[in-house]
Amino acid sequence: MLRTIASISPLLLGAGTMMLGNALLGLMLPLKMTAAGFSAEMTGLVMSAYFAGLLLGSLYGKRLIGEVGHIRAYAGFAAILAAVVLAHPILFNAVSWGLLRFFSGFCVAGIFAALESWLNERAGNENRGRVLSIYMMVHYLGIMAGQLMTNLWSLEAIEGFLMAAIMICLSLVPVVLTRIEAPDLKKIEPLTFGALYRASPLSVVGCTAGGLLMSSYYGVGPLFARGIGLNLFQVSLFMGAVILGAFLMQWPVGRLSDRFDRRSVLLGMLCLAVLVCMGAGATALMAEPLPALLLLAPLLGGAMTSLYPLSLSQAFDYLPREQYLSASSGLVLAYGAGAVAGPVVCSLAVGAFGPYALFGYIGVTAALVAAFVFYRMRARAALPTEQQEAFVAMPRMSPVVVELDPRAGEGKGG
Repeated sequence: MLRTIASISPLLLGAGTMMLGNALLGLMLPLKMTAAGFSAEMTGLVMSAYFAGLLLGSLYGKRLIGEVGHIRAYAGFAAILAAVVLAHPILFNAVSWGLLRFFSGFCVAGIFAALESWLNERAGNENRGRVLSIYMMVHYLGIMAGQLMTNLWSLEAIEGFLMAAIMICLSLVPVVLTRIEAPDLKKIEPLTFGALYRASPLSVVGCTAGGLLMSSYYGVGPLFARGIGLNLFQVSLFMGAVILGAFLMQWPVGRLSDRFDRRSVLLGMLCLAVLVCMGAGATALMAEPLPALLLLAPLLGGAMTSLYPLSLSQAFDYLPREQYLSASSGLVLAYGAGAVAGPVVCSLAVGAFGPYALFGYIGVTAALVAAFVFYRMRARAALPTEQQEAFVAMPRMSPVVVELDPRAGEGKGG
């Protein structure tokens, strides 16, 4: 394990530092827009622009990497991202911030496509799962650290933007100085949505739902927290609790999905999300809702973040191994489409019905998807558990990360 970590430490350091700066910016922006008096609907629209950029970046970022090389592409994307971050305090209006968020998402997708394909180059069949696990830990820890860093400055100050840009620039250093040979980036041709849906309808719907829910929480969650009167530190705790739950629940969810019908686990996670949202809604009656919310948020985070890897694994159960990478590309697009729509729809609900409509939106969406899962369980017999592919927790930054998946790693060398 130590040898594995040492061999990829420059890439992990770059990924962690990048996630820290990106998470700091991602939490700071909706809080600043709320403080400046922007409506929930406008804030949700600006936040969704990031996911639109992420979606297009996952489609076209690899093309640029293949043309100019990994180090040049990474450096170019990171430089543009740092400049975009620094432009936020200069261009403080909704239209400009929407464009800046779009370019941020595009650059982040390109950066992580480069990093993930590089990590894949260092992963052999014998350690592919460990590399992915370490990467996931760095991913979540970077997000939590970035969110907590919002407490170091007031919302009115520009130091938060400066620190986010500094972190992004520093992420360049271990990557551009690495001696790790850059890989040949494989071309991934996505399956059509029709073919993917015919193979596994539940996977397409589940990944889309994952995007709808997680992007809404990232984009509108800070508005909810401020709307019920939480201070900046409490907001960061509330948002970080979701990531903590995602970090802690991936292993038990994976164990359950490998031992039982994967769809029943997916249904359980959706029902858990509905119950948590009902409990969170009840906190509106409490004088001090924060303690209860901090207990519920990790459960909701674990449930929401499990939708994508469970749905991906469900698709792999019904596809030949040579189609895993192309299927993952299509499912990332499904997730991205949901992520673009999520903050817009959720912010409309919050604008119309108040802060707690966040949990109403998440609960209703989860309930609808749960109904679809139940329908699919009646329409198709369950696979024997011994024929199911093993669950692997996966981030959703780009389709390239599936190349790290042990299930797709047969025949590859490090």
